[in-house]
Amino acid sequence: MSLVNIIGIAIGLAMDAFAVSIASSVLLQNVSPRQTFRLSFHFGFFQFAMPVIGWLLGSTFARWVMAFDHWIAFGLLLLIGSRMIYESLTRPEDEKRRDPSRWPDLVILSVATSIDALAVGVSFAMLDVTIWLPCVIIGLVAAGMTLVGLRIGARLGTRFGRRMEILGGIVLIGIGARILLQHLL
Repeated sequence: MSLVNIIGIAIGLAMDAFAVSIASSVLLQNVSPRQTFRLSFHFGFFQFAMPVIGWLLGSTFARWVMAFDHWIAFGLLLLIGSRMIYESLTRPEDEKRRDPSRWPDLVILSVATSIDALAVGVSFAMLDVTIWLPCVIIGLVAAGMTLVGLRIGARLGTRFGRRMEILGGIVLIGIGARILLQHLL
């Protein structure tokens, strides 16, 4: 597999992490270096690890995993997005916001944004692709796009407040619906 193909796959897989990082930083508004590290590291690490897991599972469990991976991603993103919208509508203006860079939201978002990478890993096994270089590139691209998304979202969040929180929740639900529809149609 060529480097150009690997980078294209990495960018495609990182788009969910990019969108989720924008929504997360809108919620946080003032993103600390620690939060930036947590989100970028976890999204990058999960994007690296999931293709490895998928590759290891290979064709043995491919049908089983691919039969419901889209439902898992949809459910997780629906849960986080709905909670984000609910909290933005019911939380008093001066109350502290939920931090998506902390447990359990961080792990839920990391898994939800990297489920597709698991399927890519299974595909790599079926195509007999060497796994390590593609996974490193996928992880680095996801971490980098998360970093950029956090910066963009933080600027939007401080300007537009609650409306951006609601939009962020809708975006998360939309990403989950898109993943679900892509697999069902």
